[in-house]
Amino acid sequence: MTLHRKTADGVQQGLFITFEGGEGAGKSTQITRLAEHLRAAGDDVLVTREPGGSPGAEAVRHVILSGAAESFGPAMEALLFGAARNDHVEQVMRQAVNTGTMVLCDRYIDSSRVYQGVTGDLDPGLMRAIERAAINGLMPDMTIILDLPAETGLQRANARRGAETADRFEKETIETHRKRRDAYLAIAAAEPRRCKVVSADRSVEDIAADIANLVDQLKASRAIKMKSKTGAAK
Repeated sequence: MTLHRKTADGVQQGLFITFEGGEGAGKSTQITRLAEHLRAAGDDVLVTREPGGSPGAEAVRHVILSGAAESFGPAMEALLFGAARNDHVEQVMRQAVNTGTMVLCDRYIDSSRVYQGVTGDLDPGLMRAIERAAINGLMPDMTIILDLPAETGLQRANARRGAETADRFEKETIETHRKRRDAYLAIAAAEPRRCKVVSADRSVEDIAADIANLVDQLKASRAIKMKSKTGAAK
Protein backbone atom coordinates (compact mmCIF):
# COMPACT_ATOMS: atom_id res chain seq x y z
CA MET A 1 0.00 0.00 0.00
CA THR A 2 1.36 3.39 -0.98
CA LEU A 3 1.55 5.82 1.92
CA HIS A 4 1.76 9.56 1.36
CA ARG A 5 1.09 12.66 3.40
CA LYS A 6 -1.32 15.42 2.43
CA THR A 7 -0.56 19.10 2.16
CA ALA A 8 -3.02 21.74 3.32
CA ASP A 9 -4.66 21.83 -0.13
CA GLY A 10 -5.19 18.08 -0.09
CA VAL A 11 -2.51 17.15 -2.62
CA GLN A 12 -0.97 13.75 -2.00
CA GLN A 13 2.70 14.27 -1.23
CA GLY A 14 5.51 11.73 -1.33
CA LEU A 15 8.60 11.39 0.83
CA PHE A 16 12.03 12.83 0.07
CA ILE A 17 14.94 10.67 1.27
CA THR A 18 18.59 11.54 0.73
CA PHE A 19 21.70 9.38 1.01
CA GLU A 20 25.00 10.76 2.22
CA GLY A 21 28.46 9.47 3.08
CA GLY A 22 32.08 9.49 2.04
CA GLU A 23 33.63 7.98 -1.06
CA GLY A 24 32.93 4.26 -1.44
CA ALA A 25 30.18 4.18 1.20
CA GLY A 26 27.85 2.28 -1.12
CA LYS A 27 25.15 4.91 -1.64
CA SER A 28 24.25 3.83 -5.18
CA THR A 29 23.89 0.19 -4.19
CA GLN A 30 21.71 0.99 -1.19
CA ILE A 31 19.51 3.42 -3.12
CA THR A 32 18.87 0.67 -5.67
CA ARG A 33 17.97 -1.79 -2.90
CA LEU A 34 15.61 0.67 -1.22
CA ALA A 35 13.95 1.54 -4.53
CA GLU A 36 13.25 -2.15 -5.12
CA HIS A 37 11.82 -2.49 -1.60
CA LEU A 38 9.52 0.51 -2.00
CA ARG A 39 8.31 -0.49 -5.46
CA ALA A 40 7.46 -3.94 -4.14
CA ALA A 41 5.26 -2.18 -1.55
CA GLY A 42 3.44 -0.28 -4.30
CA ASP A 43 5.20 3.07 -4.12
CA ASP A 44 6.11 5.21 -7.10
CA VAL A 45 9.86 5.85 -6.85
CA LEU A 46 12.24 8.32 -8.46
CA VAL A 47 15.99 7.66 -8.11
CA THR A 48 18.19 10.67 -8.79
CA ARG A 49 21.59 12.12 -7.89
CA GLU A 50 23.62 15.24 -7.22
CA PRO A 51 25.30 16.99 -8.77
CA GLY A 52 23.00 16.15 -11.66
CA GLY A 53 19.48 14.81 -12.00
CA SER A 54 18.30 17.40 -14.55
CA PRO A 55 19.80 18.49 -17.89
CA GLY A 56 21.21 21.74 -16.52
CA ALA A 57 22.58 20.09 -13.40
CA GLU A 58 24.19 17.26 -15.38
CA ALA A 59 26.13 19.84 -17.41
CA VAL A 60 27.41 21.39 -14.18
CA ARG A 61 28.26 17.91 -12.83
CA HIS A 62 30.78 17.38 -15.62
CA VAL A 63 32.45 20.71 -14.90
CA ILE A 64 32.74 19.97 -11.17
CA LEU A 65 33.82 16.33 -11.20
CA SER A 66 36.31 16.80 -14.04
CA GLY A 67 38.17 19.27 -11.86
CA ALA A 68 37.67 22.12 -14.33
CA ALA A 69 36.29 24.38 -11.60
CA GLU A 70 38.83 23.43 -8.92
CA SER A 71 41.21 26.27 -9.79
CA PHE A 72 38.47 28.81 -9.05
CA GLY A 73 38.33 27.71 -5.40
CA PRO A 74 35.68 26.25 -3.07
CA ALA A 75 33.44 29.34 -3.13
CA MET A 76 32.94 29.05 -6.89
CA GLU A 77 32.36 25.31 -6.53
CA ALA A 78 29.73 25.97 -3.85
CA LEU A 79 27.95 28.39 -6.17
CA LEU A 80 28.06 25.87 -9.01
CA PHE A 81 26.65 23.16 -6.74
CA GLY A 82 23.95 25.58 -5.64
CA ALA A 83 22.98 26.40 -9.22
CA ALA A 84 22.87 22.72 -10.15
CA ARG A 85 20.81 21.91 -7.04
CA ASN A 86 18.27 24.63 -7.72
CA ASP A 87 17.75 23.36 -11.28
CA HIS A 88 17.38 19.80 -9.97
CA VAL A 89 14.91 20.85 -7.27
CA GLU A 90 12.70 22.99 -9.49
CA GLN A 91 12.83 20.91 -12.66
CA VAL A 92 12.56 17.43 -11.15
CA MET A 93 12.31 16.76 -7.43
CA ARG A 94 9.72 19.21 -6.12
CA GLN A 95 7.12 18.17 -8.67
CA ALA A 96 7.82 14.49 -8.03
CA VAL A 97 7.37 14.83 -4.26
CA ASN A 98 4.26 16.97 -4.67
CA THR A 99 2.60 14.37 -6.89
CA GLY A 100 3.14 11.46 -4.50
CA THR A 101 6.48 10.00 -5.60
CA MET A 102 9.08 8.63 -3.20
CA VAL A 103 12.23 10.55 -4.20
CA LEU A 104 15.59 8.95 -3.38
CA CYS A 105 18.55 11.24 -4.00
CA ASP A 106 22.25 10.31 -3.97
CA ARG A 107 23.74 13.35 -2.14
CA TYR A 108 22.06 16.67 -1.34
CA ILE A 109 22.62 19.60 1.04
CA ASP A 110 24.81 17.71 3.51
CA SER A 111 27.40 16.99 0.84
CA SER A 112 27.77 20.72 0.25
CA ARG A 113 27.90 21.38 3.99
CA VAL A 114 30.71 18.83 4.33
CA TYR A 115 32.71 19.07 1.09
CA GLN A 116 32.60 22.84 0.51
CA GLY A 117 31.63 24.09 3.96
CA VAL A 118 33.87 22.04 6.27
CA THR A 119 36.78 20.81 4.17
CA GLY A 120 36.49 23.80 1.81
CA ASP A 121 36.61 26.06 4.87
CA LEU A 122 33.88 28.35 3.56
CA ASP A 123 32.05 30.87 5.70
CA PRO A 124 28.98 29.22 7.32
CA GLY A 125 26.88 32.28 6.53
CA LEU A 126 27.71 31.98 2.83
CA MET A 127 26.90 28.27 2.85
CA ARG A 128 23.53 28.85 4.54
CA ALA A 129 22.64 31.56 2.02
CA ILE A 130 23.50 29.35 -0.96
CA GLU A 131 21.59 26.43 0.55
CA ARG A 132 18.44 28.48 1.18
CA ALA A 133 18.44 29.84 -2.37
CA ALA A 134 19.15 26.45 -3.92
CA ILE A 135 16.51 24.32 -2.17
CA ASN A 136 13.78 26.94 -1.57
CA GLY A 137 12.35 24.94 1.34
CA LEU A 138 12.68 21.41 -0.04
CA MET A 139 14.25 19.64 2.96
CA PRO A 140 14.60 15.85 3.15
CA ASP A 141 12.15 13.90 5.28
CA MET A 142 15.02 11.56 6.13
CA THR A 143 18.75 11.49 5.42
CA ILE A 144 20.58 8.17 5.53
CA ILE A 145 24.26 8.69 6.38
CA LEU A 146 26.28 5.63 5.42
CA ASP A 147 29.26 5.60 7.76
CA LEU A 148 32.54 3.73 7.48
CA PRO A 149 36.25 4.45 7.98
CA ALA A 150 37.72 6.70 5.30
CA GLU A 151 40.42 4.15 4.48
CA THR A 152 37.82 1.45 3.80
CA GLY A 153 35.76 3.77 1.63
CA LEU A 154 38.69 4.77 -0.54
CA GLN A 155 39.73 1.12 -0.97
CA ARG A 156 36.22 0.31 -2.16
CA ALA A 157 36.15 3.32 -4.48
CA ASN A 158 39.47 2.30 -6.04
CA ALA A 159 38.33 -1.32 -6.50
CA ARG A 160 35.03 -0.22 -8.03
CA ARG A 161 36.61 2.29 -10.38
CA GLY A 162 39.01 -0.11 -12.04
CA ALA A 163 40.42 1.55 -15.14
CA GLU A 164 38.30 4.67 -14.72
CA THR A 165 39.94 7.91 -13.66
CA ALA A 166 39.31 9.06 -10.09
CA ASP A 167 37.15 12.16 -9.81
CA ARG A 168 38.61 15.22 -8.17
CA PHE A 169 37.18 14.43 -4.71
CA GLU A 170 38.49 10.85 -4.61
CA LYS A 171 42.03 12.17 -5.26
CA GLU A 172 42.17 14.19 -2.05
CA THR A 173 44.21 13.24 1.03
CA ILE A 174 43.14 10.64 3.59
CA GLU A 175 43.12 13.36 6.24
CA THR A 176 40.52 15.27 4.20
CA HIS A 177 38.34 12.16 3.91
CA ARG A 178 38.60 11.54 7.66
CA LYS A 179 37.55 15.12 8.33
CA ARG A 180 34.51 14.64 6.09
CA ARG A 181 33.48 11.54 7.98
CA ASP A 182 33.65 13.46 11.24
CA ALA A 183 31.62 16.29 9.69
CA TYR A 184 28.85 13.92 8.61
CA LEU A 185 28.66 12.46 12.10
CA ALA A 186 28.50 15.97 13.56
CA ILE A 187 25.56 16.83 11.29
CA ALA A 188 23.78 13.65 12.38
CA ALA A 189 24.34 14.51 16.04
CA ALA A 190 22.95 18.01 15.48
CA GLU A 191 19.89 16.84 13.50
CA PRO A 192 18.97 13.39 14.88
CA ARG A 193 15.32 13.53 13.78
CA ARG A 194 16.28 13.89 10.12
CA CYS A 195 19.62 12.09 9.97
CA LYS A 196 20.04 8.36 10.57
CA VAL A 197 23.55 6.94 10.73
CA VAL A 198 23.84 3.43 9.29
CA SER A 199 27.08 1.46 9.58
CA ALA A 200 28.28 0.72 6.04
CA ASP A 201 31.10 -1.60 7.11
CA ARG A 202 28.85 -4.68 6.86
CA SER A 203 27.21 -6.86 4.22
CA VAL A 204 25.06 -5.19 1.57
CA GLU A 205 22.08 -7.24 2.75
CA ASP A 206 22.35 -6.18 6.40
CA ILE A 207 22.70 -2.51 5.48
CA ALA A 208 19.72 -2.70 3.11
CA ALA A 209 17.56 -4.35 5.77
CA ASP A 210 18.34 -1.60 8.30
CA ILE A 211 17.57 1.15 5.78
CA ALA A 212 14.30 -0.49 4.71
CA ASN A 213 13.27 -0.72 8.36
CA LEU A 214 14.01 2.98 8.96
CA VAL A 215 12.01 4.04 5.91
CA ASP A 216 9.11 1.71 6.74
CA GLN A 217 8.98 3.28 10.21
CA LEU A 218 8.87 6.74 8.64
CA LYS A 219 6.05 5.69 6.32
CA ALA A 220 4.08 4.18 9.20
CA SER A 221 4.57 7.29 11.31
CA ARG A 222 3.30 9.51 8.49
CA ALA A 223 0.30 7.23 7.95
CA ILE A 224 -0.64 7.48 11.62
CA LYS A 225 -0.36 11.27 11.53
CA MET A 226 -2.50 11.46 8.38
CA LYS A 227 -5.16 9.24 9.97
CA SER A 228 -5.13 11.34 13.11
CA LYS A 229 -5.52 14.60 11.16
CA THR A 230 -8.29 13.12 9.03
CA GLY A 231 -10.16 11.99 12.14
CA ALA A 232 -9.75 15.38 13.81
CA ALA A 233 -11.12 17.16 10.73
CA LYS A 234 -14.38 15.19 10.78
